Amino acid sequence: MGTIEEATGQIGPGTLRRLAAAWPRRATVRTDMEKVTGAQEYAPELLDYPVTLMPFGEHPDFQGAPEDKRRTVNTLGWIAYNERVVAAEEFVVNPTFEKLGHAVYPGVDRFEVKEIVRQSHIDEVWHTYMHMLGMQRTREARGITAEPDCGPPVTNRLLYEAQEAAGERWEADLLHLLWTTVGEVSVNAFLDLMARDATVQPMHATIARLHARDESAHGPVMVEVMKDVFVNLSKRQQDFFVASLPAGITAFCAEDFDWWLKVLEFVGIPKARDIIEDSRGGPHADLLVTDFSGILRMLRELGVEDRVDFDFAGPAEAGVTGRTA
Repeated sequence: MGTIEEATGQIGPGTLRRLAAAWPRRATVRTDMEKVTGAQEYAPELLDYPVTLMPFGEHPDFQGAPEDKRRTVNTLGWIAYNERVVAAEEFVVNPTFEKLGHAVYPGVDRFEVKEIVRQSHIDEVWHTYMHMLGMQRTREARGITAEPDCGPPVTNRLLYEAQEAAGERWEADLLHLLWTTVGEVSVNAFLDLMARDATVQPMHATIARLHARDESAHGPVMVEVMKDVFVNLSKRQQDFFVASLPAGITAFCAEDFDWWLKVLEFVGIPKARDIIEDSRGGPHADLLVTDFSGILRMLRELGVEDRVDFDFAGPAEAGVTGRTA
């Protein structure tokens, strides 16, 4: 099987140089700021979050709840989506880019890598700002004055747990890099679902679309970075990275049922716990994202696909992510 560069034309030193040179023209922070920061209309009749991405969206007990409560749950779902993105950017991705910029990981010393890592870091801070604005406008438009305190999203919680169990500093650092890489090569499929959904506020789709456009460059960047880092790790470090991949994949792709339960209870949806427990059933029900194509391409490029103990056979066809009703 060929490399990603051969199969898709996406990565390689030459492509990194082209991506870096094109950054002033392609980065949304440079080209589309007005679409996010300018005045935006809000259509009250439209949803804030796709029902198809709510694990219990079609559950009869949820559908039987009062409409105003269901709409509030939907709005809080959109806010939670943004909170999950912001938490990943601020506490996972950005610290990783800081570590890359300060040579915490071995092998990342080419200028073209350093340059585009810095550019990507700027993009990620901008993404945080975009999602922050999206949340605030929604709160104002929907009159949201109180929200449940659900703590860190599942992706972050699982990273913190893995790092706490790590015995050495290098293990914690590699976990940060692993979580970031998995996220950067996987996030576009989920963002694209939001970007294409006609049932939600146009501004929400715009934020997802702009974010996805930047991430289409970040995924190849992180694969190229991992190629440089992985070959410079010791065998013990490589083995630790490979053994930790299933946990990182699960953390990024996981549905946050604990969060949804707190939301349903906060809003006052009857039989909240029953609804959540029913929603856990079925193959891959615990996964919000089921498109592993980006991860599999990365694993093939690193030559470790056969060493990763994870069931990549999901209900979604290639190119499809999230759940359907």
